[in-house]
Amino acid sequence: MDRREFFLGGAAALSVGAAWGTNAFAQQAAAINLNVQNASFDLGKGITHGLVSTVSNAPPPVLRLRKNQLAKLRVSNQLSDYTTMHWHGLRIPNKMDGVPYLTQFPIGPGSSFDYEFTPPDSGTYWYHPHCQTMEQMAHGLTGILVVEDENDPQFDAEIVLNLKDFHLDKNGGLDTPYTKRGAARGGTMGNVMTSNWLQNPTYDAPAGGIVRLRIAATDTARIYRLALSGAKGKVVAIDGHATDLVPWPTKDAPLILAPGQRVDMAIQMPEEGRAVTLNHHALSGSRALAQLRPVGQSLKHQLRDLPALPRNQLPEPDLSAAETHEFLFGWTPEADPQNNGWCGSLGYSFWSINKTPWPGDAEPNVGPLAEMKLGKSYILRLRNESPNDHPIHLHGLVFKLLRSNKREIPQIWTDTAHLLKDETMEVALVADNLGDWAFHCHVIEHQKSGLAGYLSVV
Repeated sequence: MDRREFFLGGAAALSVGAAWGTNAFAQQAAAINLNVQNASFDLGKGITHGLVSTVSNAPPPVLRLRKNQLAKLRVSNQLSDYTTMHWHGLRIPNKMDGVPYLTQFPIGPGSSFDYEFTPPDSGTYWYHPHCQTMEQMAHGLTGILVVEDENDPQFDAEIVLNLKDFHLDKNGGLDTPYTKRGAARGGTMGNVMTSNWLQNPTYDAPAGGIVRLRIAATDTARIYRLALSGAKGKVVAIDGHATDLVPWPTKDAPLILAPGQRVDMAIQMPEEGRAVTLNHHALSGSRALAQLRPVGQSLKHQLRDLPALPRNQLPEPDLSAAETHEFLFGWTPEADPQNNGWCGSLGYSFWSINKTPWPGDAEPNVGPLAEMKLGKSYILRLRNESPNDHPIHLHGLVFKLLRSNKREIPQIWTDTAHLLKDETMEVALVADNLGDWAFHCHVIEHQKSGLAGYLSVV
């Protein structure tokens, strides 16, 4: 069913193995079943009911797929609201992207949708709904997706952290996850910060071993400022793609991880008795997010001996022939709330792209922000004229950061460009994936109040 037909007729993981060997793939079932449902869990204030997960009493699991091998995922909706599932950062066929009305009809209560795709890239990705997005994500429906490569080096251990905060009242019940004030500014922050739905959890890792730490920021608004204390390490991948261009973060120069972004770190664990702490260094003070506890006799492995991660085969843009498209992100003229059909609206619009707010996923006859020809190179000039940060995410494609008017940026591959106040950033891509690709701010309140659209590759 294409977009026109919609409107005409459509109603934490830890693994341990021998270091430096070839990575043995985890066994993969013929199909993965994800049952979107209400859940209950103790987030630190007693049992909280009304959460959303794919299991009844825990966060969504870490999914492990294989590069260049077919994955089959059946998403069944056990909620009373509609939903979809988006595979954030994966370059997959458009009809599998999980954007309601743009790529599929939303999944109704009691219904299922079969997603089938072959991941072309290895790395750390994640999955989340794109229908009733604000409520379902804020209530917990965010999970990590790992795509393994047969050439991945074998670490001594792997630890996966899903960074997510929640909005709870004093009794531990769910509170309103968004506010009009938050939507018009930097987003509404939760008041309970978690890693894998736990407050400052501790995970064991081999003393003296090399650990792969995969971190994803799946919050709806919070921008993390991360650094590790107690261990040496290096950043080995950003947003799924291997890199050696990002310096090791420190308290004074933390790694900025905006909503939707991921980082892989290689950590050389210390001896027993010396904990490693992942900290969020906010402007108001530092907060521990998770602890890594070295256990056992030291393996005495050295970070310098770690083989490089395999590089994904990404199309290099031809900058000499690239066409430039301009995008201005800012506040909106007065506008109606979005028409998202079965997928909900916040009830107001504050934001726009090129001075036009997104009218909604279910609004018919809405054209793309730009049209790109298959195989051609493009430069996207992204300009933020607001005082708020905007992590701009593009579905289905990856781009390379080129330059900024405010800071030095590494020329890394990513799917999300984090724009600071008054920043103009240029990124480059090859339009190598046919379809209509959502293009929006990943502060979800911004997305759901106008800062969204799509790009077409034809």
